[in-house]
Amino acid sequence: MIDEKEMVPYMAGEQWKSKIGFILAAAGSAIGLGAVWKLPYVAGTSGGGAFFLVFLVFTLLLGTSLLLAEFVIGRKTQKPPIQAYKELAPGTPWYWVGILGIISSCLILSFYAVVGGWILTYFIRSLTGGLTDPPEGNYGILFESIISNHWEVGAAHLGFIVITILIVQGGIQKGIERASSIMMPALFIIFIVLVVRSLTLDGAMEGVRFFLQPDLDSLDGQTILFALGQAFFSLSLGVSIMVTYSSYLSKKESLVRSASSIVGLSILIAFLSGLAIFPGVFAFDLEPNEGPSLIFTVLPAVFNEMALGSLFFTLFLLLLLFATLTSAFSLLEIVVSSVSHSNPGRRRIAAWAGGLGIFILGIPSNLSYGLLSEWLIFGDIFFNQIDFLVSNILLPVGALCIAVFASYFIKRSELREELLRGSSLGSGFFSTWLVLIRYITPLAIIAAFLHVLGVW
Repeated sequence: MIDEKEMVPYMAGEQWKSKIGFILAAAGSAIGLGAVWKLPYVAGTSGGGAFFLVFLVFTLLLGTSLLLAEFVIGRKTQKPPIQAYKELAPGTPWYWVGILGIISSCLILSFYAVVGGWILTYFIRSLTGGLTDPPEGNYGILFESIISNHWEVGAAHLGFIVITILIVQGGIQKGIERASSIMMPALFIIFIVLVVRSLTLDGAMEGVRFFLQPDLDSLDGQTILFALGQAFFSLSLGVSIMVTYSSYLSKKESLVRSASSIVGLSILIAFLSGLAIFPGVFAFDLEPNEGPSLIFTVLPAVFNEMALGSLFFTLFLLLLLFATLTSAFSLLEIVVSSVSHSNPGRRRIAAWAGGLGIFILGIPSNLSYGLLSEWLIFGDIFFNQIDFLVSNILLPVGALCIAVFASYFIKRSELREELLRGSSLGSGFFSTWLVLIRYITPLAIIAAFLHVLGVW
């Protein structure tokens, strides 16, 4: 028998209005820059189809298992991360996993908003014709001139943060869910348009083969580990974001069906992203291994060669802006919910204080390509070091802690009850999931972590 009190989330009125609203918001968090920005350039530098195949396997098995672990923790307690870990493991230091998630989210958003500012700048320039005639015909020079202009990127950085704050301060239903319900369908429609246009280019099939035809000879340990990291990054795992989002989910909903929908949407976006980008890159005989600047230096050149290229590039930038914002909402929400969970009246203040604090934290990253370009930490600029710290250290540590906590420190009977609530699946599914989250996922994370540290 379920206690009726358990059916009510911890904040009156703070609940997803519908299951589809939750799925779109969670998928928006998962999709973000991970699928649209990071996956294409990582695939381009890591073997194309071979990388994508391993990424799919890791996402379906390990990514889904960890996503369900975060869902169980959040929905069972219906509290934000710090309070959730305290409730499930009272008197222990496990609540530090929640604190780690908040710290990681702040650091991620601090440099993530910088990239969001670049996208916002490019979008505004595309609307005004400022991308059609780059210096010396070189989009690389244009990109460098933009990111080194601290006034322009500073204003865009602030603008991106303010948009994020305005949405998050509105709450779950009126803010995040409403915005995601508009942005996500629009994102899919724009993606379909871009994919159709990309696939009609002469020579496009060479790009499709690069992206979807696995060359197993190019598969090595580094590619496998990159694919594992991308699987976690693309689903926003390791920082307790999904603990936060699932805490607003009704006890009536099936966690398994919700997770399957989110993973499916994430994979679909990754698939569409590759089909939108690589055919154009190969059609115009450009290199797919450009790296992080792929969408800012190579893609403008690709679209510039197309009929109506300016229109299609503007649509692509709008898509990228939507994807970036939906992820930013979740990164700020984990901070806001931890402060305002017991007093909804604090949400607006928490959103502005948290958002502006993260903006200030991101200023060194914003200036890393301009005024602070010569300020190096261990031989690299501040932006890259923060990215490395979060992506390669804090995220793996957080993911490992969540996997261990969920599988070892929550009673097996409670785990099973919460995971299968609202689902027709039985003990076989639960046992398989438990093996994945208890043994295989931690081992994979440890292997990736040791590789990053140069130990293995």
